[in-house]
Amino acid sequence: MISLFLPLAHGLLIGRQDLPIPAWLFAWGASLVLIVSFVALSFAWRDSKLSEDHWRPVSEGLSRLVTGRAVQFVCGAIGVLLLGTVVYTGLDGTDEPSLNFAVTFVFVTFWLGVVVLSILLGDVFRAFNPWRAIARTAGAGFRLIAGQPHSPPLRYPEQIGRWPAVAGIVGFAWLELVYGVSGLGSLGVRPSTVALATLAYTAYTLTAMALFGVEAWLARGEAFSVYFGMFSQLAPLEARDGRLGVRRPLAAATHWARRVPGSIALVITTIAATTFDGAQEGLWQEPIGDLFDGLKDLGLEPITAFRTSESIFFALTFAGVAAIYWVGVRGMRTLRGSPPLRMLGRAFAHTLIPIGVAYLVAHYFSLVVFAEQAQFTYLLSDPLGNGSDLFGTASSGIDYGLLSANTIWYVQVAALVTGHVTGLTLAHDRALTVYGDVDQASKSQRWMLLVMVAFTCLGLFLLSQANA
Repeated sequence: MISLFLPLAHGLLIGRQDLPIPAWLFAWGASLVLIVSFVALSFAWRDSKLSEDHWRPVSEGLSRLVTGRAVQFVCGAIGVLLLGTVVYTGLDGTDEPSLNFAVTFVFVTFWLGVVVLSILLGDVFRAFNPWRAIARTAGAGFRLIAGQPHSPPLRYPEQIGRWPAVAGIVGFAWLELVYGVSGLGSLGVRPSTVALATLAYTAYTLTAMALFGVEAWLARGEAFSVYFGMFSQLAPLEARDGRLGVRRPLAAATHWARRVPGSIALVITTIAATTFDGAQEGLWQEPIGDLFDGLKDLGLEPITAFRTSESIFFALTFAGVAAIYWVGVRGMRTLRGSPPLRMLGRAFAHTLIPIGVAYLVAHYFSLVVFAEQAQFTYLLSDPLGNGSDLFGTASSGIDYGLLSANTIWYVQVAALVTGHVTGLTLAHDRALTVYGDVDQASKSQRWMLLVMVAFTCLGLFLLSQANA
């Protein structure tokens, strides 16, 4: 995470000497939990329980209260207001990222906070999506003037699936983690850069919606709708055809990646971006520095050399995370009766979603807790960083004593273990439907157990390096 608050960088505030027990012991314990979970699932979970989500509607009154047109209008208006606030404060406010509303809001409140809401409440971003609200308003105006609805001139090419959304999320992560690097004295992404990127993305998104249709682009191409929608598959709530309902938690995720290109890449991007964020100040720090020196010796400007070296290791991290997953899938492919490799990869892609959540919580938990204190106190009262005090909270500070070192570490480890056990459960349930035989399913999951253990140990290693 960019240095929004210098002591908060990467959401890690503690030194490794403060940890309650050695990190390697946590890794052994976490791996043991996964192995015990694997054995328990093999014996106790003998039929698929998540292949159907068992969605059922809530009362009509409650549904109308949550999904009614008035609520949709208000939520959309709030989304547009926040979009405008990001642009305004980014362009007219201070250049200091930690004192400007736009930077903290985009990279913490929006990027991380909406993930939490999506997991708990479902696809809430759809209601607040400012680009959806603007496009729907424009569509209503067109219908009023032309007397007929707007007909998109192009049909969305299903063969590209979610790849446009993947490109958008990779670009967002690159902007935050590479373009906004602080290795040369920069304090992160400039607020004006955030504002200009927001305007560019808005123009791109609205153009795509006009060409392919609002709903088609939201479902496949709009980066944040697809990204937050992925996490919402874990939630117990979902609105269908305007009616709110409840469903079995996790079950919707089992259908998320089927026959949709780009799905695997999206969830791998989630894990890889967080992995790189942890590795660039730990595992990758020295190699990045060496490559930077080499590129600078070749005549590149320092900032160009730094961003180039960061970009190369950014790509290597993505390749490494993808390799861990595909090794597990190839291992499963060796079992008799396994489907083709690509089909098998898509069949188990959703099992990585809880791991993406685990990495986000483990890496950014403390950052969110402390940064949101700033967001809803002095940044809210003084969004431009010019000395204003709109709500009387501009003089408020951040309580760094709110979380102890041990609390942060326990939350990080608990998040990693819980996320990987959940992923292992989803994988076992899917194996039962793929192989149709408990013994074959259990054998196939030996490979996914290795994947989960690898990601768990990687996550703990990165945390221990970043905390060092």
